[in-house]
Amino acid sequence: MSVAALKLPFFSVPGAQQDPASCRAADVSDAEKALVISNWTGYIDPRKDPESTWAGFRDSTGIKVDYNVDINDNAEFYAKVKNQLGSCDPIDRDLIMMTDWMAARMIGLGWIQPLEKRNVPNLHANIIDSLRQKPWDPDLEYHAPWQSGLTGIAYNAAETGEIKSFEELITRTDLKGKVTLLSEMRDTMGFLLKVAGADPADFTEDQWHDALDLLRKAIADEQLRSFAGNNYLQELSGGNVVACEAWSGDVIQAQFENPDIKFVVPEEGLSLWSDNMMVPNLATHQGNAEKWIDYYYDPAVAAKLAAWVNYICPVAGAREEMEKLDASLVDNPLIFPDADLLANTFDFMDLDDRQNAQYEKEWADVTAG
Repeated sequence: MSVAALKLPFFSVPGAQQDPASCRAADVSDAEKALVISNWTGYIDPRKDPESTWAGFRDSTGIKVDYNVDINDNAEFYAKVKNQLGSCDPIDRDLIMMTDWMAARMIGLGWIQPLEKRNVPNLHANIIDSLRQKPWDPDLEYHAPWQSGLTGIAYNAAETGEIKSFEELITRTDLKGKVTLLSEMRDTMGFLLKVAGADPADFTEDQWHDALDLLRKAIADEQLRSFAGNNYLQELSGGNVVACEAWSGDVIQAQFENPDIKFVVPEEGLSLWSDNMMVPNLATHQGNAEKWIDYYYDPAVAAKLAAWVNYICPVAGAREEMEKLDASLVDNPLIFPDADLLANTFDFMDLDDRQNAQYEKEWADVTAG
């Protein structure tokens, strides 16, 4: 058996830098009650439900939303849009949802339009403190967190018994061939750096290669079934995989159907991240996108969304609103984490362009082998 090949793009795009002020389209929001969104799967409550947040937005604004579930992996989506955004051409989207590191990169390349602060007052009033002051956009000028989450381990306890560490995923022989790791370099290599004894937020070149050697060995030992994007949960639920690197909200949803599926904080810790709403250059409905952002930063709306998607809610006041919806979720630490849980999280080191290109290439070389 061979691990499924993973193709990742290089991030150096000749002439990619843009000036958002000169690469923008006329906003036709007042004339066209429309909004086109790209998001990850399983990230909104049922759109056909007349009581859903989706229906509430439509009914309160009159805006028709074309909602595309076409983001499976940050690097994969980047590959789809890099040529257009790098050339100041439209991608026919008004709002896209990118994870922190990719959001930072796109903002840095000038591919994202600044938000009009007066149009998103709920964002500035209600975002939780732990998501304020991101170094790549400290004033929330370009991004608004959609949901946050934790990367840890999911497993089927009926098949595996207890799993406590990421190291077990790559070494336990009884798991051989039934493990998936995530296809994004930062997700998986953060944990491998931990296993190698390094700090993912501050590691050396030698430590990087030590961690890469651990991955290379796991592949050679046929420990892994594949690298997966947002589709890993299907493998776990279907029984092809018994343990995997996983995102917290997905696992909560899967547990409703199979209580044997567990989410565990690995001994190595948890990776904390956010997926962020951003308006790409040449979007034609920015005003409508800002209405969407402001609507979802209302605590009552945020609580209703969190009750369905089960990720960390980025909106202050949503926990109190959750009391009215589903009291069983109020004390769920994967939706409303406490300080102790957050203290056990880690970030991945900021990479410059040279490091990013090198590490992505080396990651791709190993995972495609």
